[in-house]
Amino acid sequence: MAELRPAPRRIDPIALRPQFPGLAQQLHGQPLAYLDNAATTHMPLAVLEALRGFELHARANIHRGVHTLSRRATEAFEQAREALLRYVGAGPAHTLVFGAGTTDALNQVAHGLATPGEHEAWLRPGDEIIVSGLEHHANLVPWQQAARRCGATLRILWPDAQGRLQAGALAPLLGPRTRVFALTAGANATGERPPHEVLLAQAAGAGALTVLDAAQAVAHTMPALDSLACDFMAFSGHKMHGPMGIGVLVGRRVALERLTPLRYGGDMVRRVSATEASLAELPARLEGGTPNVAGAVGLAAAAAFIESIGRTAIDAHLHALRAQAATGLARIPGVTVLSPQAACSAIVAFVAEGLHPHDIGTLLDEQGIAVRTGHHCAQPLQDHLGLGPTTRASFALYNTPEEVERLLAGVARAIEVLR
Repeated sequence: MAELRPAPRRIDPIALRPQFPGLAQQLHGQPLAYLDNAATTHMPLAVLEALRGFELHARANIHRGVHTLSRRATEAFEQAREALLRYVGAGPAHTLVFGAGTTDALNQVAHGLATPGEHEAWLRPGDEIIVSGLEHHANLVPWQQAARRCGATLRILWPDAQGRLQAGALAPLLGPRTRVFALTAGANATGERPPHEVLLAQAAGAGALTVLDAAQAVAHTMPALDSLACDFMAFSGHKMHGPMGIGVLVGRRVALERLTPLRYGGDMVRRVSATEASLAELPARLEGGTPNVAGAVGLAAAAAFIESIGRTAIDAHLHALRAQAATGLARIPGVTVLSPQAACSAIVAFVAEGLHPHDIGTLLDEQGIAVRTGHHCAQPLQDHLGLGPTTRASFALYNTPEEVERLLAGVARAIEVLR
């Protein structure tokens, strides 16, 4: 007899909303329905208070300072690092590096693997880099530049016509010169959740270093990092109820040690003479310059907030909202939903035949509904699917089924007006 598992705790978004003061405002005389969470989520009071507490009681530069505020700041920074390592399920072989966000982290990896430094560059002429066709530009353009700089070949793992990456599609691309495989854990433009566990393991088995863009997944349920064949993982604070301008590159120490730093100076050096410098140990060598200490503190507070709600419960809530929106949009004449099968997602994107998404987004805004329109930093994927720019709604733990119904009615009204 199969073991019965308890259902995940249900989220009450109405009860949570007072913790997000930014949602209490109105747009054009209408209550705000904020459905642009794949771009930026709102911050709860717990994060705002953590930021305020740091600025009031510990604002100082970290490391080397012997005064009390510097010691407080250093302790807060390193405690945030340890908290986030636990949050992502890192193991003893992992190290976490703070940076400006996912884009910054992925540029650090691409630059670091293609540029010689203390070690010979990992990428050399004739090597191959594989990037999936689902990627945000931040996990594509840096690899284009790295390939151009070092003479490697960039290969694309394209999804099928429904926007899905199949587990068996990677094997034919892997070869003896495959050195890097870069993949998203959740497609920014469509919400597709690729089988990243299987794909990362295949690439690692072929000897490639693996890179995971977890920006759209890390706030929800995803496997512990220590269970994945993943050398580098990147994510941003502003997509998980944390501050803007802070993000994380976390990976296996042996892989991070291969990276030539992107920024030089400050704490990333151990000893400097007039003509040369030796690099500090990880993670300092990849954190050159004054870091966003307050941002790190706020990001750790955001992770604690998410865990207090429960990632499994958040996931179930978001999937239900996405299913409601995808089903309702598909019933509107002339509307095509991208990746309708992407049930494990908080993102729904669609096109309305003959209408530009900017016009739809503008009319939704007039009704107090905030969505995102355009290519969503994934133009090659949009071109591949042949649908052009889209309108995208994306959900967070504070969104309600009533807001989804407002979206559906707003889209129907916008289409009627525009036609």
